[in-house]
Amino acid sequence: MVMGSLPEDVDVAVIGGGVGGYVAAIRAAQLGKSVAVVEKNKLGGHCLNYACIPSKTLIHISDIFYEVQHSQKFGINATGVSLDAKKMLQWRMDVSKRLEDGVAFLCKSNEIDVFKGIATFLDSNTLQLSNGITLQFKKAIIATGSEPTVLKGFEFGGSIIDYKQALMLDHIPKSMLIIGAGYVAVEIGTMYAKFGTGVTILARSDVLSHFDKDAVALVKKRMAALGVSIITGVTPESKSDGKVKLSNGQMVDAEVIVVATGLSPYVDGLGLGNTKVKLDDKGFIKVDPMMQTDDPNILAVGDVIGEPMLAHKAIRQGVVAGEVASGESSSYDNMVVPAVIFCDPEIAIAGSVAPADGITITKFPLSALGRAIALDTSNGFVKIAAEASGLVKGIEIVSPEASSMIAEAALAIEMGATLEDIADTIHPHPTYSESVQEAAEGALGRGIHFFYGKQKD
Repeated sequence: MVMGSLPEDVDVAVIGGGVGGYVAAIRAAQLGKSVAVVEKNKLGGHCLNYACIPSKTLIHISDIFYEVQHSQKFGINATGVSLDAKKMLQWRMDVSKRLEDGVAFLCKSNEIDVFKGIATFLDSNTLQLSNGITLQFKKAIIATGSEPTVLKGFEFGGSIIDYKQALMLDHIPKSMLIIGAGYVAVEIGTMYAKFGTGVTILARSDVLSHFDKDAVALVKKRMAALGVSIITGVTPESKSDGKVKLSNGQMVDAEVIVVATGLSPYVDGLGLGNTKVKLDDKGFIKVDPMMQTDDPNILAVGDVIGEPMLAHKAIRQGVVAGEVASGESSSYDNMVVPAVIFCDPEIAIAGSVAPADGITITKFPLSALGRAIALDTSNGFVKIAAEASGLVKGIEIVSPEASSMIAEAALAIEMGATLEDIADTIHPHPTYSESVQEAAEGALGRGIHFFYGKQKD
């Protein structure tokens, strides 16, 4: 696919049309540069077509399906509720198509040329495209993202699928084994459990092992209630006849096996050896805060440069790279990258709430929040970490709508807000967002709706 004229050379060439790439392209075009994007598959990349948007679309559907069947406590008695998996998949695909078309429209509106194909560096100013075009550039931005890591002995094929394929099934499996215990495994496992699939998760240590144990405990309790089985300290050994044998000798039913053991940077075929671009010991492209690689003509953003491998980080880096490639003074100097797990309840965190010297951590439970009680969603909390001066260092939210509320936390930390700033800001009532204000008030020793103990004079 090509939009606009076919340039022999451009100011900025972007390799990869995912969220990091197309954002970088648009920003450079806004600054008056001629820009080309090379995308091997679909504009919007993994986020819009295979990961972020599809998973949250299906998670929402699973929530509706489950709640309709379990709302007797509210006086709702629904019978004969069924799920049309093919129609659900069509909705999920249509959502991605609408967003892909939207990105194409934005590229066309910004006079960005889009080439369908694979790009390989011939040198630090030239790309050879698989469609036969040779593209000369002044600056290039690599935004090729990542691919699911392959697990030896459980290579993809047949009933063994990756997270992308798990979001494209046109039926609901009776049983599913998920190898891996990170946020992808938890999100997919919870979602399919709500659809009625018997889900088993294999964890080397525990699910979400890098996250706050208080938050993880609530999520595990909910997963258990949904029937999700979590097996720790084991590895898969072999597969046969719809079952998987584990290292402890146990056999687990697995109509579908989802391998979710991580992501690897996608650098295959880029021809980086023809440039000065360097990789780190894990295979990620090395960059400085300006997104500049060791090659002065080439920048890189997103998953391909390493953790955290999150779409919103790639978007911010895309803006920076687009500006730097256009000769602007810009830098990726954000203090926090908020993280969200769309589990049940949602977990969202900005900064850190881990114990540390000079840091006070205050926890406000949702069981004391009117909105949560009314909706029977009191299984959650807000933690806020602050220095003795009141400077906020981290906020963790375990709650419905945590994914939206965490933006306040990120902004507070970026702006150097204090506990008092948050506590004295009027939050609308009755909402989940009040819990952030309540946590700040509690940290100041003036909690209203939760009794933390008698305050000292």
